[in-house]
Amino acid sequence: MPLTAEAMKRHRITAEFDHSAAVYDRLVAVNPGYHAQLRRSAARLRLPGGGAGLRLLDLGCGTGASTAALLRAAPRAEIVAVDASAGMLAAARAKPWPDNVRFVHARAETLADTDDTGSFDAILAAYLLRNCPDRDGVLSVMRDLLRPGGRLALHEYSVADSPAAAAVWTAVCWSVVIPLGRALSGRADLYRYLWRGVLEFDGVQRLTGRMRAVGLREVRVLPMTGWQTGITHTFLGRRAHAGEDVS
Repeated sequence: MPLTAEAMKRHRITAEFDHSAAVYDRLVAVNPGYHAQLRRSAARLRLPGGGAGLRLLDLGCGTGASTAALLRAAPRAEIVAVDASAGMLAAARAKPWPDNVRFVHARAETLADTDDTGSFDAILAAYLLRNCPDRDGVLSVMRDLLRPGGRLALHEYSVADSPAAAAVWTAVCWSVVIPLGRALSGRADLYRYLWRGVLEFDGVQRLTGRMRAVGLREVRVLPMTGWQTGITHTFLGRRAHAGEDVS
């Protein structure tokens, strides 16, 4: 059966991540605050007791930076880290991890059908939703994967509501991200896609509206500091308990 245009786009994006996996960590290392901001979003899940007795999902784990952030916030939790890119996942698996962390190769859209994941007390999804053609569908999958009362943190770029933030993003991409990505990986396709994709992605108001529309409660947005103020945000929500009004 021929691939749809949407499926072809997903495969091309995944292939670009596969190609850049070997140099991805070197690229993000030049971004001031990259790892600290991931740790901040993980901490904003406010997981008790170091995560003891909890099952956590790192959705779109990439090379494991967000996994490390989640592990730092909840070192005693069981953590399942998932990514669609085999190359990124191989880079993540090559790093040292404790026994409570494991990696799964899957797409977010089909994760609910994967037998070895189950349900979770919290989900961290960093820089993921922007790459998903069916954003409402993926948000619904995340909601369904959460146990009642479970918490979701989306760590995302969002500049559509701020011309100033969009201008800073464009300047940084064309002066640093795209040239460096080309120098390290031999081509710039992924990094031009990153620049354009962020500009086209949901603004804060639209994304929080999507979260509420799939039934998430207590939706709120917290900012980052530094040059990414107004660019990178933590979007927080909670799955309703059984019988709880979600209107």
